[in-house]
Amino acid sequence: MYDLTGRFDAQHAASRQSCHVDAATRIDRIERAVNLLQAHGDALCDAMSADFGQRSLDQSRMTDIRGAIGPLKHAAKHLRRWMRPARRSTGFPMNLLGGRARIEYQPLGVVGCISPWNFPVQLAFGPLGGIFAAGNRCMVKPSEFTPATSALMAEAVANAFDADELTIIEGDAEIGAAFSALPFDHLMFTGATSIATHILRAAATNLVPVTLELGGKSPAIVGTNADITAAADSIMAGKTMNAGQICLAPDYALVPEAAVAEFVSAAKAAVGTLYPMIKDNPDYTSVINDRHFDRLQGYLSDARAKGVEVIPINPADEDFSQQEHRRIPPTLLINPGDDTLVMADEIFGPLLPIRSYTDLGDTLGYINDRPRPLGLYYFGNDRDEQRQVLDGTISGGVTLNDVMMHIAPEDLPFGGVGASGTGSYHGFDGFRNFSHARAIYSQSSLIARLAKTIRPPYRKAA
Repeated sequence: MYDLTGRFDAQHAASRQSCHVDAATRIDRIERAVNLLQAHGDALCDAMSADFGQRSLDQSRMTDIRGAIGPLKHAAKHLRRWMRPARRSTGFPMNLLGGRARIEYQPLGVVGCISPWNFPVQLAFGPLGGIFAAGNRCMVKPSEFTPATSALMAEAVANAFDADELTIIEGDAEIGAAFSALPFDHLMFTGATSIATHILRAAATNLVPVTLELGGKSPAIVGTNADITAAADSIMAGKTMNAGQICLAPDYALVPEAAVAEFVSAAKAAVGTLYPMIKDNPDYTSVINDRHFDRLQGYLSDARAKGVEVIPINPADEDFSQQEHRRIPPTLLINPGDDTLVMADEIFGPLLPIRSYTDLGDTLGYINDRPRPLGLYYFGNDRDEQRQVLDGTISGGVTLNDVMMHIAPEDLPFGGVGASGTGSYHGFDGFRNFSHARAIYSQSSLIARLAKTIRPPYRKAA
């Protein structure tokens, strides 16, 4: 087992010895992280495929390697501007009498980052853009479900960074629990809501502030005048990327009752274009492990037992009963009830429930009766209906006429709300999230003299 305390103590001591971290040092750390990803990108993609059983190398290059390099380069480009003191008003009459106020952003110190298995490189290195830009040191605990990827990251990081700058902590859930109990200056967790409750309890012991990036059941609303084919193309592309193992994947679709048959037909056509065959297709990702495979199969068995129409999309009519890896074809479930497991839990797999509706207001009420989702997607060009959806719901973020794309711009904060998370990162919002905004007031000599007139004793002798 790692000497967690020793590693933390080294970073903690270094952060206290260097409270101020200049821009050049921050940029250097970010550039070393970029260089690491560029040098080891192909090997990391191979490791991710080995951990999954099969994962598209092209997808991994796009989502994990370039997906991490982008935020890092953005932070390096802008951090000098982010670091500038921000003037604030002192109010009347102090601003007229020489009082001055500003905010200076300081490093917090040591940030812990617990990253998940579904995008094991991007979600370990992407947050470093904000963490390093803010001048912090970082300890990263990746998931035990991707051991080959974690081992390669740990080796590469040890060669590129001093342990008191950045270190990777490999290990199982027991090590993860010990990691979350360390007295970090900030802790970031990306993962399941059920695990987040344990993270919060552990962090609360040391009053550690926490950023939670969770998930939930993100709905895709197909509007009354939507282009059904375009909507199905986008939803199925999002649902099948990484085999649906994405916190932002559309969890279920809400489709006008009259358009359900058309949507099902369009979804089948979309999958056939994306994946003409699935079982041995190098572009189609496996389910991460047996536990999650059995969980998804359990959802399907439960739905069938409750009379739900289940439609596997299997363009090449392949037999999935015997296979080397854990592949599940994209599967539609038509109008599953609230008593089904697939509508109770976040799916995190290539299963798409389709719920029909006749009244959009009732549909928004259905969404609002459930925990607030990380993402919400609306398809349609009716501005009034679009406004109705935006004003009538609350979610971590929204993408209009596509899915998941609000995570892409670095200038947009990414985060959840309620059960889907707390806090946000990306760009300047990430820099602020991992910084201490220190208030500084500068008193003028004139105000200092005037202040004496309002100090005790208040009742002067006559």
